[in-house]
Amino acid sequence: MQCPYCKKDDDHVVNSRPGGAGTYVKRRRECNNCGRRYTTYERIEESVLRVVKKDGTREDFSLRKLLEGLNKACYKRPISAEELTELAEAIERELHRHYEGEVPSRRIGELVMHRLRELDHVAYIRFASVYREFKDVTDFVEEADTVLRGEQGRAGRRKPHGTDEENE
Repeated sequence: MQCPYCKKDDDHVVNSRPGGAGTYVKRRRECNNCGRRYTTYERIEESVLRVVKKDGTREDFSLRKLLEGLNKACYKRPISAEELTELAEAIERELHRHYEGEVPSRRIGELVMHRLRELDHVAYIRFASVYREFKDVTDFVEEADTVLRGEQGRAGRRKPHGTDEENE
């Protein structure tokens, strides 16, 4: 592996560990020339997914691009970079499970919105505002209202803490 700092091809692996539920191996390497450390990821090469965009154009699926979108939605939210990486990789795995060759961009957006709604409501609203192209503040309010109503519905179904029902 070529060192990203000095560009020499002389390193050794310091440690390796599985990541992403066993979908890749994370390797910590040290350059024998300059002594700096860096991380590499080894993963199985899967078939390339092509994303069919709204206008009909196609481009290769990019985990990096998905992560950039998630990072924007989760800016200044209490979500770690590791959680976002795991989320993006889970979405990518689901796409590979259900699609071969091409996937509509609409489906990727739906998956992201579904996962973000479970993870963080503010991030969900941010992503939805761009994905659904909110036109004005009314769109924000309506979407936030559906999120709030969903939370109240879930809270109403929870069993009271410490009851016999909870211990069944």
